[in-house]
Amino acid sequence: MVASSLVLVFLLALNRGVSEIDVKVSSLGDITEWGNSDLSISGSCQPASSCQKCILSHPSCAWCKQLNFTASGEAEERRCATRQELLHRGCPPEELEVPLGRQEVMQNRPLSQGERGEGATQLAPQRVRISLRLREPQELQVRFLRAEGYPVDLYYLMDLSYSMKDDLERVRQLGQDLLAGLQNLTRSVRIGFGSFVDKTVLPFVSTVPSKLRHPCPTRQERCQPPFSFHHVLPLTGDAEAFEQEVGRQSVSGNLDSPEGGFDAILQAALCQRQIGWRNVSRLLVFTSDDTFHTAGDGKLGGIFMPSDGHCHLDSNGLYSRSPDFDYPSVGQVAQALSAANIQPIFAVTSATLPVYQELSKLIPKSAVGLLSEDSSNVVQLIINAYKNLSSTVTLEHSPLPVGVHISYKSQCGGSERTAEEAGARGQCTNVGINQTVTFRVSLQATQCLPEPHILRFRALGFSEELAVELHTLCDCNCSDTQLQAPHCSGGHGHLQCGVCSCAPGRLGRLCECSEAELSSPDLESGCRGANGTGLLCSGKGRCQCGRCSCSGQSSGRLCECDDASCERHEGILCGGFGRCQCGVCHCQANRTGRACECSGDTDGCVSSEGGLCSGHGHCKCNRCQCLDGYYGAVCDQCPGCRTSCESHRDCAECGAFGTGPLAANCSAACAHVNVTLAVGPVLDDNWCKVWTLDNQFFFFLVEDQAGGKTVLRVRPPEKVVDHTLATVLGCVGGIVAVGLGLVLAYRLSVEIYDRREYKRFEKEQQQLNWKQENNPLYKSAITTTINPRFQEAEHPHS
Repeated sequence: MVASSLVLVFLLALNRGVSEIDVKVSSLGDITEWGNSDLSISGSCQPASSCQKCILSHPSCAWCKQLNFTASGEAEERRCATRQELLHRGCPPEELEVPLGRQEVMQNRPLSQGERGEGATQLAPQRVRISLRLREPQELQVRFLRAEGYPVDLYYLMDLSYSMKDDLERVRQLGQDLLAGLQNLTRSVRIGFGSFVDKTVLPFVSTVPSKLRHPCPTRQERCQPPFSFHHVLPLTGDAEAFEQEVGRQSVSGNLDSPEGGFDAILQAALCQRQIGWRNVSRLLVFTSDDTFHTAGDGKLGGIFMPSDGHCHLDSNGLYSRSPDFDYPSVGQVAQALSAANIQPIFAVTSATLPVYQELSKLIPKSAVGLLSEDSSNVVQLIINAYKNLSSTVTLEHSPLPVGVHISYKSQCGGSERTAEEAGARGQCTNVGINQTVTFRVSLQATQCLPEPHILRFRALGFSEELAVELHTLCDCNCSDTQLQAPHCSGGHGHLQCGVCSCAPGRLGRLCECSEAELSSPDLESGCRGANGTGLLCSGKGRCQCGRCSCSGQSSGRLCECDDASCERHEGILCGGFGRCQCGVCHCQANRTGRACECSGDTDGCVSSEGGLCSGHGHCKCNRCQCLDGYYGAVCDQCPGCRTSCESHRDCAECGAFGTGPLAANCSAACAHVNVTLAVGPVLDDNWCKVWTLDNQFFFFLVEDQAGGKTVLRVRPPEKVVDHTLATVLGCVGGIVAVGLGLVLAYRLSVEIYDRREYKRFEKEQQQLNWKQENNPLYKSAITTTINPRFQEAEHPHS
């Protein structure tokens, strides 16, 4: 069913144009399913029943579409193998189907500064099409140029709770200084203003009507009713308008310490039209002297509905739905700022500085600065933060489709930093103006994409984007597709990628017989051994049309050969340098051995003096096999070194140090050797190690010399120091010290406990101010009894 569907697709594609083949074939659900299931096969290429399954099984797999490529009885699955193996088996290069990942740059404007910072091209390329073969990475190079004078929009978001009263006075005069400071860095600057307090519900603000009208402590102060967020001034280049609007503002008040700053940040990021953000560098300056409410705090005021992530500013610029929605979470604020490409600068006082420093770690491309008590340093703080943010280039990507993975390598001024973890970003810090940095982005797919996916890259804080159109290569673009092909027994099947797909009722590799002929015993006899006996196809295949169709790695007329039973080298069949055929490795040129393990090269046998194996051995499998008495990688070590240690030890000792048994007649007894002192460490285990009588040892190396004498290179002796006594004393001393420490610690804890209990006893004694007889709690109840008869006797009736 799949094969017939593919044939129809290819015929339609031939009628409409070859360019449509990719889209139509990749839309088949069967191919996507193959891509998800066959990826479990790891290691080298394995046989596959079709070209599509073949290329999805492993990146090294290729498919030979040559007609009659497989031998008699050999399964068509054997068309799937590595490119080298197929070429070795005789498949012409033009008949190989090997989809290769590729890149096509569709737009690549050169990096430029532009004029006065505007119209600059800072990110290149701008649009790329990438085709990925499954599990085969493609590397994309992205360059970024930091342009001078890039335009800036700055929105000043201020806490107007009562504690910020003195800061407001300073901010009222801020417009000219702020514009002048930023214009030294860029010529195009706009500033805006917004303010916040908190949600106007208990327990965040007082809901007493008089307090809602005037929340400040004294009636004489200028004070405005509390509010959540108020957008006061859209972004403008008019400093006087900024000072004028800010001058109309007055402080307000709330009850609890945390403020509703997250509501304000979220609305400033979402309401881009109202704020007036341009597609330039966007800065949001957040000033406060206290912490912030976050998601979940709204439940204290009976607010349970999460923030919906939409703009809710009314005609007056007020956040109208503040009492309806809970405070946003840190993640929601970070996502909104990132989506709007806004870089926040938190200018906060020293008491809350640690809190905002931790917050900044969760928000990409953000900065924190220490604000003075009256905001007098805010202009310099903003300028420093902007310089720091603009000199940090962070490349990030949009969400990835399922089955696509990404990693970054950042090249920043010659150095390279790698971020391999999932979801990582590329980043370079301290990037100067006019400096270009490079990011190498590696993309890899493990599943077929049902349709092309647009993946976007951007440098945080900058407006430009790189759009990457991702495709996956999950099909074979075979040009031999034919319906009712003559090759398939005169039209009894459809030809695709060199394989016949038989019509209903037809069977065989070339559709040469019908199902009605299968019952003929003559056909089965061709699939058995001599005299028609034995298992059909040796039990390793199927009998079709009187011929064996072998399964797996079997081959031969009766599937008697196992093409996976050859010897292995380092766990790889035929060492990866040959083809296994009927249990025997057929090696590539310049390879020998039962598992093709031997290389015909001799570069590994050449010594530094030249010649193979230093003339003391012969080269086999690119490794030296030394003659008796010689050793080393190239047989360059002297003969008998290990056995001559004892014979030369006395000469080495007397010649170098004048000691040992031959010290008296060293020159005569050791005339056949030359002794030299060596400087430096022992290089290998060819050195002889000799112990002397005074518990010392030295090393010497025996070398040959052309004059017939033996050269002994001797290192100075080293005395062995016995550390046994020091070790024992150290252990005993340590045990004693630990014991004394434990005793002192126990005694100190008991003393502290006793003193604490005694002080508590004295304190309780001092609190006994009343004596028991004066304490009304200890007085007994008074009972009064009245005798009515006594009263009658005292007052008789008249």
